[in-house]
Amino acid sequence: MKQFQNKVAVITGAASGFGKAFADIGASLGMKLVLADIQQDALDATVAELKAKGAAVIGLRTDVSKSEQIQALADAAMAAYGQVNLLFNNAGVGAGGLVWENSEADWEWVLGVNLRSVIHGVRIFTPLMLAAAAKDPAYEGHIVNTASMAGLLNAPAMGVYNVSKNAVVALSETLYHDLSLMTEQVYCSVLCPYFVATGFNDSRRNRPADLANAAPPTRSQLVAQANSDKAVTSAKVSAEQIAQMTFDAIRTRGFYIYSHPQAMAPVQQRFEAIIEQRNPGDPYAGKPEVRAKLISTLRG
Repeated sequence: MKQFQNKVAVITGAASGFGKAFADIGASLGMKLVLADIQQDALDATVAELKAKGAAVIGLRTDVSKSEQIQALADAAMAAYGQVNLLFNNAGVGAGGLVWENSEADWEWVLGVNLRSVIHGVRIFTPLMLAAAAKDPAYEGHIVNTASMAGLLNAPAMGVYNVSKNAVVALSETLYHDLSLMTEQVYCSVLCPYFVATGFNDSRRNRPADLANAAPPTRSQLVAQANSDKAVTSAKVSAEQIAQMTFDAIRTRGFYIYSHPQAMAPVQQRFEAIIEQRNPGDPYAGKPEVRAKLISTLRG
């Protein structure tokens, strides 16, 4: 997609982090915006801010884990603007801890937001894009699914999150191949960020009450949360930088988008281990003191 003026972008998780940065760039390029977020006050503030800058924008509170609410989002986009050119399946949450300690509610919450929302977005919006392409040879469409470096690596004490993001990468790669069988007008990308200053570590603020855990967090879950807090708050790369990288990839039809290319060495090592049938490598091989501290903390 080379030209963005008057194109329509739908963005989930649009009131903070990557989503808000996508919206800011889209508005600066003259796009029409449909913003979705579960946090109503933050969504209202984002819509008001962009309208004040002259953007054409609507907002819809959306629980992206619910297919009927993603359908309502698509219906609202079509009613307001008549088509969708750019879809950011971006909403995401996180939960950590030793994988057997994650509750059924943990799995339901994280897979609902991180994975099922992307499934709903692909299932509902792709046919709209293909129909638009069939009617107009000049139509351009692009889908960006936000995964994570956790979709390519499987760090300990992040099992539920790793599973969700590995699945998003697999879904995105399949979507890429499936689209190539049907059209040259609709493309897709997968965004795999590392730790970025987005506020993502506080995603539990929007966890539904019916998916709250009755039991207090375990030791491993407290450690995982503390590590996430430290990594995100100390991150040097901003959401705005990642958003710009993403729009650059959309322009060039790039599929894999990495926030930290220097972090790809462990990914290469992982796939080499798979090919050579070696056991998974130690993610803390370069920092044995971190592994020792983690073991000491978890074993008490």
